[in-house]
Amino acid sequence: MMTSQVTMEELVQKYNVAAPRYTSYPTVPFWDNEAFSRTAWTDQVYQTFERSKEISLYIHLPFCESLCTYCGCNTRITKNHRVEEPYIASLLKEWEMYVALFNGERPLLAEIHLGGGTPTFFHPDNLRMLIEGILAHADVAPHSSFSFEAHPANTTVTHLQTLFDLGFRRLSLGIQDFDPLVQFVINRHQSLEEVEEVMQNARKIGFESINFDLIYGLPKQTLATVADTIQKSMRLGPDRISFYSYAHVPWIKPGQRHYTEADLPSGAAKLALYNLGKKMILAHGYEDVGMDHFAKREDELFMAFQQERLHRNFMGYADRFSPLLIGIGVSSISDAWGAFAQNVKTVEEYHQLIEAGILPVVKGHLLNEEDLLIRRYILDMMCKGKVQLQTGAPLNEQIIDELSELVADGLVSITGDLIQCTAIGRSFLRNICMAFDQRLLRSKTQNQLFSQAI
Repeated sequence: MMTSQVTMEELVQKYNVAAPRYTSYPTVPFWDNEAFSRTAWTDQVYQTFERSKEISLYIHLPFCESLCTYCGCNTRITKNHRVEEPYIASLLKEWEMYVALFNGERPLLAEIHLGGGTPTFFHPDNLRMLIEGILAHADVAPHSSFSFEAHPANTTVTHLQTLFDLGFRRLSLGIQDFDPLVQFVINRHQSLEEVEEVMQNARKIGFESINFDLIYGLPKQTLATVADTIQKSMRLGPDRISFYSYAHVPWIKPGQRHYTEADLPSGAAKLALYNLGKKMILAHGYEDVGMDHFAKREDELFMAFQQERLHRNFMGYADRFSPLLIGIGVSSISDAWGAFAQNVKTVEEYHQLIEAGILPVVKGHLLNEEDLLIRRYILDMMCKGKVQLQTGAPLNEQIIDELSELVADGLVSITGDLIQCTAIGRSFLRNICMAFDQRLLRSKTQNQLFSQAI
């Protein structure tokens, strides 16, 4: 229980520090790139493939016609759609490089996810060319899940039908906020009517799960505007909701300098936006399945949470786990469980390496035994809200010591080797995971690397 001496306002002031989002461990700033090589990476890919044969595939489509100033993704702003076909040609060549590692065995695709950027920037015919090119070298697992991210303002019926015919059954709509002033400041424009039309078309075609991406902490947001956005979202009834904290990192993303810190709700005000949104979402029958994620009880994401098979990767929470996640395209990150790798970040360099027949990974990390243990602990905390410490592990005493303040503040409880997040602690999940993060603790460096925890 939280001690009576500590108020929520005091907790916010204390724990609103720069913190990772823990889509991986180690987090990217702490990767040991010097020990990494393309050969070591491809060896890890082959070894992991040999164990499971299944692959989750992430495809990064970076192009957008305009810059959303809040965005932290790797994007290329252009209205020139002639970039589509050359980029798809490079994606398929990169995919063939990976397939060649498997000595003639066809991988089983458990997942395909199209992210960006704006995947629906691409013409439906080009998306068909891409997916058919991928499937020419792989088989589809019987329990597969194909999904894509869509901008409501440019997603047509033809986009939806084309991707549905290729096996896609899930889409995620980037809403962020319905308020006109907020949309103006972040340069992200779509009307309620456009969102509703895309949803109706998707349901009619047969899509089984629709996610809304919403963000709290955006410039000019207030309790009233967030309440209005959530209310409109509830009326539309998506199957899942991702209600993210805005990550303000203008030293990394200069587009965020379009506004100043004075325009942003922060600290207790920002947490109040989250608490209001969460309360409204839960009141409409959604379940809290992890940090910032909610799902209807009949959705696969909630079922995975309930059955303790939820997973977290570079795309957020997932309802299935494949030991091998291959990311293709500019800046994509791959995960072979014992190693991470990230591709080059510019379109020009990506094309050059592909044309030279070189896998376009530029950095990565090979996990040691300690990394693998801490990775498991952080994944369990993020996905299950609890961690069973490995009996006799050398770091256990240190971890419990690091958690002592969080225990005193009522954010976690410890019973023997079982560490559990409390109801209050769910609002501070990133802070709890920091107590396990050995690389962060040793560096004592987090400012200018990560956004604020709250």
